[in-house]
Amino acid sequence: MDIGEEINSCREKILSNDYSDWITDFELTSELINLDTTEGDYCYRQVDDTLGLVFTKRDSMNPIGLLNYSYQQLPSLFGLQQLTTNAINTEFDSSPLVESGITRVQREPLNLSGRGTVLVFIDTGIDYTNPVFRNSDGSSRIIAIWDQTIQSGQPPEGFWYGTQYLREEINRALENENPYTLVPTKDENGHGTAVASIACGSRMSDRTYSGVAYEADILVIKLKECKKYLREYYLLPEDVPAYQSTDIIMALEYADGYARSFVRPVIFCMALGTSYGSHSGTSPLSNYINRLGEKRSRVFVIGGGNEGNAAHHYRGDLSPIGSEAGKMEEIEIRVGDGEKGFLAEIWGKSPNVFSLAIRTPGGEEIPNTGIRIDRGVEYQFVYEKAMITVSYALVEGTTGDELITLRFQNPTPGIWTILLQNESGLKNAPVHLWLPISEFLSAETYLLRPNPEITMTIPAYAQSAITTVTYNSYNNSVYVRSGRGFSRGSEIKPDLAAPGVEISSIFRGLPGEVRVGKVTGAAASTAMMTGAASLFMQWAVPEKNASYLKSSEVKNYFIRGAIREENLTYPNRLWGFGKLSLEGVFDSLAGI
Repeated sequence: MDIGEEINSCREKILSNDYSDWITDFELTSELINLDTTEGDYCYRQVDDTLGLVFTKRDSMNPIGLLNYSYQQLPSLFGLQQLTTNAINTEFDSSPLVESGITRVQREPLNLSGRGTVLVFIDTGIDYTNPVFRNSDGSSRIIAIWDQTIQSGQPPEGFWYGTQYLREEINRALENENPYTLVPTKDENGHGTAVASIACGSRMSDRTYSGVAYEADILVIKLKECKKYLREYYLLPEDVPAYQSTDIIMALEYADGYARSFVRPVIFCMALGTSYGSHSGTSPLSNYINRLGEKRSRVFVIGGGNEGNAAHHYRGDLSPIGSEAGKMEEIEIRVGDGEKGFLAEIWGKSPNVFSLAIRTPGGEEIPNTGIRIDRGVEYQFVYEKAMITVSYALVEGTTGDELITLRFQNPTPGIWTILLQNESGLKNAPVHLWLPISEFLSAETYLLRPNPEITMTIPAYAQSAITTVTYNSYNNSVYVRSGRGFSRGSEIKPDLAAPGVEISSIFRGLPGEVRVGKVTGAAASTAMMTGAASLFMQWAVPEKNASYLKSSEVKNYFIRGAIREENLTYPNRLWGFGKLSLEGVFDSLAGI
């Protein structure tokens, strides 16, 4: 098979809903693929030494779920860290940049602007025609766009799908009366454009707008939407944007190729998140980020999400049944009208073992079942239209912990009760339940006794990344929706808080129009931190002050320079190690 045939064959498998996507944490040799089952109808991509992606015919595979596959083999679905619009057509407000010590380092004597760095946005695309992504001569600051949704052009070298548009093509398009006839990629959602404009929008000559790293180069990956079968498995609403981890992994692999150690650093901005996972930094995506973050001249900035007050996390400590304090734990989920379904996850801590029962709003009850081996059970109720699938993994592959997934189809509105029992005989067995992120639910569905801690979205628990939560720089308060730490295993996350309330950004407008508004949310604080990391990496690598930095080292420089309040203890579940202060980073380097 020549390269063209391979691209066409594997493109179909990546795009078609008739093919399923899988993640492996080992090199998949031909001996490990059941060719009698797949008949050779598959594509396999080895991403690095410990991560691979497989695309196989669905009708030759067992149904998706924990009963047939390990948890880490299934692609997770990620949503946008949504931005709330506060105002449109307002003047640019630089006060959050001042508060973060950014404007100070943009001026003499440092004069930092992001020159020589590359900012990577894995998101909904970008409005490449907007002046805030162009140089003063009208040429584009975007070095490339990989649009995974357009199949009419050539994909990046070594990849099988989507179309890559390089800067030369973008510049030719910008000279055309209708640029989209030459480069048709657009950001229909606007999320990616807003995030990029905050992090690195160009400084307008009339000072009507300026991003943080206003002279950085820009690399954009527009993610394709997830496959229908995954949307159906996770029971997502039809109209919510959702992206699968396999596409995000390939976006990271593509962007990593633009890094040039000791010459051109790359800063990755990830304003996506999910509640599916262990919340301890063990997902395939998190592990891949950690490995990339250990390379020189890479920095990862990941947002902590907007789930802090969503009432989607429960935490309990169960004494064993039979002990004096032992009792069945009741976790109540209030399901709203119009909820079509959702998937919830319960995580225990090895060697604890839990069994459960489920009570419907009408009083029907699934009897308690003891768990000793991996299994799945499907329940159809007599008086309810709902169907519940309970899947057990006594030893989840990467954590070694017990995982129970609950898949609610057509749940009756009202109070559903999960009754958990500790069968291990060990005292104070911790248990956690997470509902999906707010965008992945159809209605007002939440826990009646929630715990706001450990509510950052994944992959924010990746240890090498700078994990950012959100605060209001106008009144010095935590943003009410901001995700909170620490991890499920008590590892320290988040790292820092950055301004994310009423941040000036670019909105969609007419071609060539700089339309400024204000937005709030985790994506805004993530963009602010990304721009700050770009300025620091300009000083470190292109200007040859500290050429050997990697992501975890940059994180620690930022932690040293953070602003900390005297009345708080750090590290902090709300603030991490304090508030972003880029001026403070350089003060600490100077010994001030």
